[in-house]
Amino acid sequence: MKDLTDFKPKRILACQLRQIGDVLLATPSLQLLKERYPEAELHLLTEKKCAPVLENNPHVDHVWEIDKKALKNPFKALAFYSKVGRSGYDLIVDFQQLPRCRWVILFSRAKVKLTMPPPWYNKPFYTHWGKTIYGYAAMCKASVIRPLGIEWNGERPKIWLSEAEKAWADKFIEQHGMQSERFVTIDPSHRRITRLWPARHFAGLIRLIREQHPDLKFFMLYGPGEKNVAEDVAAQAGEGSIVSDHMLTLREMAAVQARAALHIGNCSAPRHFAVAVDTPSLVIHGATGFGWRYPSDEHISLCKDIDCRSCNKNQCDTRECLEEFYPEDCIESALNLLKFKKS
Repeated sequence: MKDLTDFKPKRILACQLRQIGDVLLATPSLQLLKERYPEAELHLLTEKKCAPVLENNPHVDHVWEIDKKALKNPFKALAFYSKVGRSGYDLIVDFQQLPRCRWVILFSRAKVKLTMPPPWYNKPFYTHWGKTIYGYAAMCKASVIRPLGIEWNGERPKIWLSEAEKAWADKFIEQHGMQSERFVTIDPSHRRITRLWPARHFAGLIRLIREQHPDLKFFMLYGPGEKNVAEDVAAQAGEGSIVSDHMLTLREMAAVQARAALHIGNCSAPRHFAVAVDTPSLVIHGATGFGWRYPSDEHISLCKDIDCRSCNKNQCDTRECLEEFYPEDCIESALNLLKFKKS
């Protein structure tokens, strides 16, 4: 593979299609690419549902949104991927090697097509790849661009909120009887049962925190079809727990989290949003490992210390790592994290 030290692209396409948290975790790499090539245009290919996290991002000049419903027709899909691929890119950085990314790459005449080490059947699509560095997920993604002479130096995921979004959050918080930095966001949902801390444990931790901070409020986050989980936790937790009838959009969630004293939740996208808006976080892990944790004392991951931890399975008969990991095991960390923001 040709050395890329002196390579100077004028037009760059990065490919990170999904999930929402993963797209957010790619923002440090986008920042590093723009800093390395400030004169180059930087575009991103992603799924439509993920695009909101990139709004106002100063490092991204254009976002290609994949609307899967609109592209169900294979001919329309190929026309779209052809249009993207033939848009004059010198450099394509593929963080995933998904089939839709490969279609774009197939149509492209980019001199450099960069990715992580591919399996043998993907190698013909790419010109360069570098050794993967395992650890924090955003660092792992950034290792893809190391052949360009780029190193990750602790850059965190980031969401750029507008002044209007911040003002909306202030009004929303006030309407729900909360005050800035005197409430905690709670993310009690997960689509995988092996990543889902029981509702009774979330409620128990809320009650323990309120014993020390009776003035704190606890705002429940939820996505489509998850409101019942949020209401269950709030009902068990009792006083100080809030469930809004309005389901927040991704950017509204980020704006509200930016005003919170702390985020507590499962290992899912809202934990990365907390990092992106500089709010401390406490995450309960079941099957997932700690590679999703941003390396900082302000962001803590906890799990039950058993032999099968971090198994990454989607099914489990006992869920011991979650069922037998109790609020009392988390309270000290939660109280310590509350000290990072003004009381």
